[in-house]
Amino acid sequence: MCVLCCRNLFLDNWTASYRFCTPLLVAIPEEELVNSIFRGRRYDVAICGAGPVGMTAAALLAARGLDVVVLEQRMTTSDEPKAISIDDEALRVYQQAGIADAVMRIMVPGTGTQYFDSDNKPLFHARAAVPYRLGYPFKNPFAQPDLERVLLSALHDHPNVDVHFGTEVTGVEQDRDRVTISTTDGDVVARYALGCDGGRSTMRELFGVTMSGRSYPDVWLVVDTLGDFHTERFGMHHGDPERPHVIVPGLGGRCRYEFRLFSGEGEPTDTPSFELIERLLRRYRAITPEQVERAVNYRFNAVVADDWQVGRCFLLGDAAHMMPPFAGQGLNSGIRDAANLSWKIADVLDGRLHENSLRSYQSERSPHAVATVRASERLGRVVMTTSTRLARRRDELVGAALATSEGRTFFEEMRYRPVQQFTDGLVVSGPNVGVPVGQPRAFDTIDQRIGLLDQSLGHGWALVGVDVTTEEDWANVSVVATLFDATAACVPVDEILPRLQQRVLIDVDGGLNREFDCYRGRFVLLRPDHFVAAAWYPQDTAQVTDVLSTWAPDFQTSHSESLGKA
Repeated sequence: MCVLCCRNLFLDNWTASYRFCTPLLVAIPEEELVNSIFRGRRYDVAICGAGPVGMTAAALLAARGLDVVVLEQRMTTSDEPKAISIDDEALRVYQQAGIADAVMRIMVPGTGTQYFDSDNKPLFHARAAVPYRLGYPFKNPFAQPDLERVLLSALHDHPNVDVHFGTEVTGVEQDRDRVTISTTDGDVVARYALGCDGGRSTMRELFGVTMSGRSYPDVWLVVDTLGDFHTERFGMHHGDPERPHVIVPGLGGRCRYEFRLFSGEGEPTDTPSFELIERLLRRYRAITPEQVERAVNYRFNAVVADDWQVGRCFLLGDAAHMMPPFAGQGLNSGIRDAANLSWKIADVLDGRLHENSLRSYQSERSPHAVATVRASERLGRVVMTTSTRLARRRDELVGAALATSEGRTFFEEMRYRPVQQFTDGLVVSGPNVGVPVGQPRAFDTIDQRIGLLDQSLGHGWALVGVDVTTEEDWANVSVVATLFDATAACVPVDEILPRLQQRVLIDVDGGLNREFDCYRGRFVLLRPDHFVAAAWYPQDTAQVTDVLSTWAPDFQTSHSESLGKA
């Protein structure tokens, strides 16, 4: 019997969990049942929060074989369509978790964002610089409740994942080896804990972690509607100073409208009136009360946590950062957090990485999160200004820039979005290091088929030799492959087929060569999150191996012992 359903036999909100699994109606004393939920179970990771970020982290950790428990104080998944845009980077993360196909079924394959000027005329359409570079559509509308249901269904399919709704976290204690989380249903013990519990994070509050940034006084109305006529595969940002607004069509007649409110039209504590909703939507559509799925007033924050790690506990998603919605990067940033941290925890527990490696989580993710928050603020100020003078000047400057090749590239390829590149953390300094490699198609000489790059290299470490075709060089670098249990493959950028023992990946449409051309003649070590950890020429293998070895627990232990003897 599902523990979640057993426990809910004794709760008033029984129907909340019924749609996820059908219980056996067995009479069990409530005290015995509650005390037995966590009895004797020790988890690798405990996750506080069953929103999209928490369940994404759980899916990634479970895919790597870890025992995971998810704790959520709500009685079920959210019915509020908060996040509405998921990008190609996030879909690649779901590919790692084995659920990308399921997520694709609940979204519209999007084509970016169209921006409109002061007169609500099209200004430019921002798209991916290289379509399908990561193996998925670029920016895709969806509904958060649908995503949460997909994620929960995937977690229920994992025998090593427990999900507990109606369980409130009340305290956290930790020592050198474990974390003990106190909940309303008893204590949970795990090696590590993740706080994925949103902007009002209990985990963050329990540790007294502060956030830096600011909140904005502007009030916005968000209305999620049904039965809408919009069928565009892109979001629309209208820079009309008289009423800045955003339109994002969704799947099956769903559509989100967001309007800037002015004095006297509403506060965040107010319930928006249907009369206001009807008036603001009138320029686009007629609407009935039954077609309003959700309507709320809100103010947005632009804040980042000062500490993302406290001992064995970590903050992810809105618990670590909150940002204005104008770049559509709130949820996607949280998924990046999960993608960055999950494989590191798995590798620490599997003995590939030293525990000190987990410190790289904040040093790698925080700078990009800060940059994304700032970019979202700037985008909001520029696109959503209520000053007629500034809006006209903006239109003139953008129009002039679009008349140039460089300016058109900047706007139409979204070059204003911060690039994620690591200069600190688990990277060996060098050219083109700390950046992600895309997922082009390639012919795999082992599998004898054409597929996406990750299908050939897997979701662990990978060692790629770009135009490195001598057996001696490959023999010398085998220690690196062994150190990280990495999949090895040769990528010949030129039109040759080297005669090597290991896997060779052949370009089929220009994409593979485009991704690896800058690494000609070098080995490239790819981390499980597809970022380049190191790139070096064969003659530098010994030197780079010495650096990479410091990430391993055996090196750290022997180094500490030698220091002690000294």
